[in-house]
Amino acid sequence: MKRKIIIIAVSVLILVIGFFVSNLLKDSKKVPLKNKGIYTATVFTETIKNATLPVEITATGSLEAKNRVELYAEVQGIMTSPVGSFKEGSLYKKGSSLVAVESDVYRAGLMSQKSSLQNLVTAALADIRLDYASSFSKWSDFLSKIDVSQPLPPLPEVGSEKEKMFVTGRNIYATYYTVRNMELTLAKYNITAPFDGVLVEALVTPGSLIRPGQKLGEFIQPSVFEIEAPVSASMINLLKIGQKVDVTSTDNNSLIWEGEITRINRLVNRETQTTNVYIQLRGKGLEEGMFVKTNIMATEMDNAYELSRSVIFDKDQVFVVKDSILVQKTIEPIYYNDKTVVVRGLEDGEQTLSKLPTGAYPGMKVSIYSEQ
Repeated sequence: MKRKIIIIAVSVLILVIGFFVSNLLKDSKKVPLKNKGIYTATVFTETIKNATLPVEITATGSLEAKNRVELYAEVQGIMTSPVGSFKEGSLYKKGSSLVAVESDVYRAGLMSQKSSLQNLVTAALADIRLDYASSFSKWSDFLSKIDVSQPLPPLPEVGSEKEKMFVTGRNIYATYYTVRNMELTLAKYNITAPFDGVLVEALVTPGSLIRPGQKLGEFIQPSVFEIEAPVSASMINLLKIGQKVDVTSTDNNSLIWEGEITRINRLVNRETQTTNVYIQLRGKGLEEGMFVKTNIMATEMDNAYELSRSVIFDKDQVFVVKDSILVQKTIEPIYYNDKTVVVRGLEDGEQTLSKLPTGAYPGMKVSIYSEQ
């Protein structure tokens, strides 16, 4: 019993001692004083000086030949072009043969039809002499001009409706137009170059079997090129057909060519809100597929200033420094370049930020950086 009393008394004593020690430690702890000073950020600024600024529209794209022909077959047969011809990079003069297809069988059928037409006209001449004497010389001359190896001459004009019915009844018109149709088809057995140019794609070789509708290759004129430049729809009204444009190489800025706006597409892309402007140019050093950059002088803006895009926030807000305090100001963006934007709404002499500091807010205390 005494042992239990002693244990309880010791426990109570330990608790009392611990309570007093805890109070002593709390009283001895000093509360640190808070720094109530105001943080001052150092900022970079530039002084506004409004002026008349040119608005240039810059776009990048690849060159494409303005004159381009995709070659397709309209007849069937074996390609008979000279061996080694029709290769990518081959040069052709206007009118020279690009693709030739075996046409001997078809040509023989055409000659047979021309011979049939000669027979029909010959058989009708006797009746024409008797019934339509005034037209005899015309049909006689027509017959003499028919050559099975040459294109058909034009049909004589009939002198009356009765004569026309007579000629129709002798099947002369039907045979004539059948022959003309065959002549047009025969011309498709030989595809000629429509202009001086180069073959940039060849999908067949001499000896290949060619079928109607088959693509044979692609032929371009490597002297006149076009570039498709996307331009903001809001700037289209500032451009016009015939306007001169500077074009530079993306690899070498020293290479400059003069282009000309030849077409303006009025269809606006719904996603980008741009429309395409087509610029034509020619000159040495231009190649199909080459990447170039265009600089189009659109207009000039009075009382404007060019700022870095990085200092603009909420689309039309900037900070200016007044009495070492940041003040938020609304501006009017006029035109966006790659890294800058032409704006209005700033006054001459105002100090605007050239770099936006982290955590900037209106009323923030700042000091302007000075190299000194």
